[in-house]
Amino acid sequence: MTITVDVTGCACPEPVIRTKKAMKEEHSEIVVLVDNQTACENVKRLAAKNSHSVTVEEDGGIYRMTLKKN
Repeated sequence: MTITVDVTGCACPEPVIRTKKAMKEEHSEIVVLVDNQTACENVKRLAAKNSHSVTVEEDGGIYRMTLKKN
């Protein structure tokens, strides 16, 4: 099951907090939408720390990160 976490417009640490909450729910795939590079890097670090692979696509200032459990 895939869940989308839309945290565009949210300041750090909110994107990390909400992504971490989604990780605890054991989804097979988590799509995280952020609108700044700092949030993108912070979520990527969280994912790596929690054994998730990350792919990132950027379109018009919106970063779409797809996290999958390794």
